Amino acid sequence: QLDPENTGFIGVETFASLVHSHELPLDPAKLDMLVALAQGNDEGQVCYQELVDLISSKRSSSFKRAIANGQRALPRDVLLDETGLGFYKRFVRYVAYEILPCEMDRRWYFYQHRTCPPPVFMAAVTLTQIIVFLCYGARLNKWVLQTYHPEYMKSPLVYHPGHRARAWRFLTYMFMHVGLEQLGFNALLQLMIGVPLEMVHGILRISFLYLAGVLAGSLTVSITDMRAPLVGGSGGVYALCSAHLANVVMNWAGMRCPYKLLRMVLALVCMSSEVGRAVWLRFSPPLPASGPQPSFMAHLAGAIVGISMGLTILRSYEESLQDQCGWWVLLLSYGTFLLFAVFWNIFAYDLLG
Repeated sequence: QLDPENTGFIGVETFASLVHSHELPLDPAKLDMLVALAQGNDEGQVCYQELVDLISSKRSSSFKRAIANGQRALPRDVLLDETGLGFYKRFVRYVAYEILPCEMDRRWYFYQHRTCPPPVFMAAVTLTQIIVFLCYGARLNKWVLQTYHPEYMKSPLVYHPGHRARAWRFLTYMFMHVGLEQLGFNALLQLMIGVPLEMVHGILRISFLYLAGVLAGSLTVSITDMRAPLVGGSGGVYALCSAHLANVVMNWAGMRCPYKLLRMVLALVCMSSEVGRAVWLRFSPPLPASGPQPSFMAHLAGAIVGISMGLTILRSYEESLQDQCGWWVLLLSYGTFLLFAVFWNIFAYDLLG
């Protein structure tokens, strides 16, 4: 009735009177944000879609501009000075400062964070990897350098060029590991970096980034190291880590995580050491083996996916990826690589003998 031309806007005074007369149970902070958005447009009108976004705890780019222009104060929750928080809220505050580079985003995340849905993806992947490792360790009675056991490479989960027609292996290899040391490294990084990223950016974005790194890893190995098998979730782990580290570097001044330079150096040293170890096992194995040892190219492919696609995802906190031209360019590039890799696996092995 108040918008007969179906424009999606009504006057802010009309909306305020409706709220007052009907005693609508709206969050006062969200109501203030909506008024600030109305003051930010030329006609001073309330947008229906912005109302829907606020009620569903989503922000639009116009909301970020309204706050950036100083037209409204953020919710009064002060992260650094607030005392008496429970353990979980303190952890949420830690995650906000660890992941987000902008104070506005940190305060908004701390204000609107809910425990549901929990960050289940990274926890489920890590738990599955541990269970699979324990099952094979007990079955083979071997906990380090498991790939040297003749029965290990016969697993239906391992990627092997001789079994590339079984397409599930291009993903399921992430549940298998060389030994206890590789599993420990991957599980630690997945929980320390993957879980906070999932808490902030959501299960869909982080699971997509992780699986994109895993798939890119196996396909890259099938192109560049055509005789080598592949085990371990390093492609996904390096996609997460490189995306996070690149985001920290790109927003260095705004990041408030403590000892960020020391932590950056330690992370790079650990990741480089893991790659060096993988190269050593590939070309100079400590024990005689019946065939090539697992490739290290998945690490590098995951890092490339993280720096390119992952950085775009992490820089778009609560903003729609579909509206960004760069996202579609990266998605098209990734899709082109997948298509090329599929045709390579179908024709190149036979042509090259």
